[in-house]
Amino acid sequence: MQSQPTTLLIFCKQPRLYHGKQRLAAVVGADKALMIAQALLKCAIEDAKAWSGPVVLSPSHPDQQEWAQSLLLQASVVPQPEGNLGERIRVVDSLLRKRGHSNILIIGTDAPVLSNTHFTEVNRLLNESDVVMSAASDGGVTIMAATQPWPEISDLPWSTERLNESLYDRCQSAGHKVSYIRPSYDIDHEKDLYKLLIDLENDHRPARQKLLALTKEILNKDESYA
Repeated sequence: MQSQPTTLLIFCKQPRLYHGKQRLAAVVGADKALMIAQALLKCAIEDAKAWSGPVVLSPSHPDQQEWAQSLLLQASVVPQPEGNLGERIRVVDSLLRKRGHSNILIIGTDAPVLSNTHFTEVNRLLNESDVVMSAASDGGVTIMAATQPWPEISDLPWSTERLNESLYDRCQSAGHKVSYIRPSYDIDHEKDLYKLLIDLENDHRPARQKLLALTKEILNKDESYA
């Protein structure tokens, strides 16, 4: 089904104090939550820099376009429109397809455990499936990849534990063949930071090592968890 390199589309927003990561901020404090958000963003940009195909950054608001472009000069920037996440995904995805992008892999900036192994697996499965996803441990998804436009997804239960199941059902109903790669997780709660202590211990990518050091500092954990 693949006929051209897969485009990496990163949905992002400019880290700001008291904006985003509020569930984490309630436990570790707003300042530390902001530091984590900044470190997570750097991990996603690290993935973008290593990507072999086209990269598109999609900031959460048009006024963040210049900021987004500064993150990676060789990337294209397509700001998100108004609406819930499903609406925004469909609009940006549709716009890119009109520009000639046919295989599009979407991630956010909250899943630093994603690696080249995940992305390679997605690309392999896109040769035989219409949609490939990675299910998140909280019931959401951390990767949404497709070789064709998404069906109507604006009415799905975004940001709930029912999203993955609902998204799968909607794609199936639209006649799409859906495949999954290994599951992963977002960083939304303090418990997720403890997972990172293990999962990033042997990850030698520089941005991941900086995130690991920051996580250890915040959680006051100095010992190895490998």
